[in-house]
Amino acid sequence: MHGRSRVFFNIVFGTGSKAPFQANLTVESSHSVNLTKNTAIAGNVPVVIVASAFGVESIRRDGHAMWAEVAARAGAAGFEVRRELFADDTQSQPDSLRELGDTIRAAGIWPVYSTPATLFDAHGALDETAMTQTLAEADALGARIVKFQLGGSATTGTATAADTLERLIAGIADSKAKVVVENGQLKAGGTIDAFAALFEALKPRTHALSMTFDTGNWRWADQDPMDAARRLSGYVTYVHCKAVQGEGARRFATAPAIGDTYFATLLKHLPRDVPRGIEFPFDPAHLADDAARYVKQIASTDQ
Repeated sequence: MHGRSRVFFNIVFGTGSKAPFQANLTVESSHSVNLTKNTAIAGNVPVVIVASAFGVESIRRDGHAMWAEVAARAGAAGFEVRRELFADDTQSQPDSLRELGDTIRAAGIWPVYSTPATLFDAHGALDETAMTQTLAEADALGARIVKFQLGGSATTGTATAADTLERLIAGIADSKAKVVVENGQLKAGGTIDAFAALFEALKPRTHALSMTFDTGNWRWADQDPMDAARRLSGYVTYVHCKAVQGEGARRFATAPAIGDTYFATLLKHLPRDVPRGIEFPFDPAHLADDAARYVKQIASTDQ
């Protein structure tokens, strides 16, 4: 941990001192302490903190590594690296990604890699260039999960022809990370029917590709989250958790309230043993406290 990080932890976690933070800096010790603590806090449900929960400017200013350590101290099991939050192109280079992945694992948690790239282009064709590049980056990071947006056409969805699916399966076959596609906030790549059609066409090889179910994004695409959960739960291996407030263009993500029965019921329709990602903003004045509080809340909802 660099000197800057030590001072940072004293400030964020409220020690009241800017003296150097005395920590055991060995990787082996870091793994054992954090993994034990995180398992105890999160119970049987691994909770991932998405980098953007700490604020876009915080991540771009300080880098992912610093906030991954905050996530670990908050009890998270994983940390989702967001490609769009890299401050410059050097951060997506293999050496930088390997260093970031090592730092995340040294904190005792595992990395997820998220890209805004779509698996299918605007015409519905498989985007093999984006797929190859993203999988290489995820491999350099050592990600456990790599997440794409689905993409495709708003009217015709994604290509489901046999030759396209064969190229898709061949393209992700050697990925060390589990490859998932997420429902986005646009009609293109955000409708229940588009996901249902793709996974139906992939049968019986749906294990090759699975889904990140974002509990809030369906609202932007005018889809019913509960209907989506009923139809798509069998394909879900990662859940992005958030509630939504507002209407139309004024919608925004927020934390599910304690006792939010709709959110709890929605989770009941989804697999209960898959990672849950926190993708709503923490209070900028209480980032570390919020992170720890919501890790416990999201892990225990519907358990």
